[in-house]
Amino acid sequence: MITEPLTLYKLMILYLLKTVNYPLTNNQLSGFFLDYEYTTYFTLQQAISDLDDAGLIKTHQSKKSTRYEITQEGSNTIELFGNDISSGAVEDMNRFLKENKMKLRQESSNYTDYYETETGDYIVHAEVREENSILYAIDINVPDKESAERMCIKWGEKNQEIYAFIVKNLLS
Repeated sequence: MITEPLTLYKLMILYLLKTVNYPLTNNQLSGFFLDYEYTTYFTLQQAISDLDDAGLIKTHQSKKSTRYEITQEGSNTIELFGNDISSGAVEDMNRFLKENKMKLRQESSNYTDYYETETGDYIVHAEVREENSILYAIDINVPDKESAERMCIKWGEKNQEIYAFIVKNLLS
């Protein structure tokens, strides 16, 4: 049995990421650990940082969120040491994932970010994912930061309409 709490939190993070099979955001992971009162925010961030440094998770940062996904090494680790997580913690994680399944999937499936080009324009990158696969992605050049930010916000509301429009027009 694990005696070091930080090691347990690392295994729990790996378990969550392996179970959902898609990236989770920092807010989603924090939601579980803080709502169930397993640890503090700062200890959780230390565990995440350690996992990233060890190559057990991959970090994807954007302007509005940080997402984490498990690597093959992380999957191997949780397969080897997953039994060290208490049955109560596994039950809590499974309950959290079940109760929040649709919300977690929705939040993780829509991704947007933007960056400034050398010419001063902005590129908005938006994508929709299904688990770890990109269903579709689009990059759009816009003239200013405000437009880029507005497009990133709207993507979550409009991406299905945009997809339907593109498919309809490409197939007709």
